[in-house]
Amino acid sequence: MGNCCGSQSDDNFQGPGRTLGAPPPQSNNAKASVPPRIAKADGSSGASPKAKTPKVTGPGRTLGSGGGSGDDARAAAAAAAEARANKSPGTGDLAKRLAEQKKQTQNQTLQQVAWENRAAREADAATETRNYN
Repeated sequence: MGNCCGSQSDDNFQGPGRTLGAPPPQSNNAKASVPPRIAKADGSSGASPKAKTPKVTGPGRTLGSGGGSGDDARAAAAAAAEARANKSPGTGDLAKRLAEQKKQTQNQTLQQVAWENRAAREADAATETRNYN
């Protein structure tokens, strides 16, 4: 189809169509070669003769089991949790401020917040007075 005032355009599709599920047509484009260690022309693998598959010794494991027993993992997790719990808190400025906040009672915290709010109101009032025309 085309415009009655224009020239007819080329078709949007270059080749014939294909049915659903059909493989794509073979192209003549050059393809990248397969590395020699993955596959050779004779179909054998390209691995060197020295590289052998690992030798399996001992019985197999059931699915989901680790290398060791479950008790060892549980004991290691408990030891790690205990080490985290007993770890000394930081010694920096932020850690000191946090320790001070933890020591405050609820009344002290409320008094500090009230003081900060009062200071903010006073600063706003001073700014409003200064900007008054």
